Amino acid sequence: MCVDLTLFPLDTIKTRLQSQQGFYKAGGFRGIYAGVPSAAVGSFPNAAAFFVTYDCTKSLLGAGGPLAAPHVAPVAHMLAASLGEIVACLIRVPTEVVKQRTQASPSSTSYQMLVTTLREEGVRGLYRGYASTALREVGETLHLF
Repeated sequence: MCVDLTLFPLDTIKTRLQSQQGFYKAGGFRGIYAGVPSAAVGSFPNAAAFFVTYDCTKSLLGAGGPLAAPHVAPVAHMLAASLGEIVACLIRVPTEVVKQRTQASPSSTSYQMLVTTLREEGVRGLYRGYASTALREVGETLHLF
């Protein structure tokens, strides 16, 4: 959570630079912490989902499982980390959607943006970009190994 909050202004600037409205119409440097509540609320559950999934999967694969041999242990770690990222994205993506939309529209609160997204797009709107985000996260995880 400390890293999320410390680097949040940089993320806001990046989001606004990428906004179709343009940097200044999306808020410029004003309200640089717009959207931080959604990031803060999602930070702990996101990390918890990853580590619980990672640890359980690693235990299942390694404890007498098909990948128990020491020479294939890295494969067990990669699979566990990949599954952990896929599960964590179930929390990360909705918080990112709300956060980014609030960053690009700083006159709205995170709660207002959540309600608007649900009203206009339903739950599916909160998962816009899930597949690409999950693939990116799994790719980054595999890169580490």
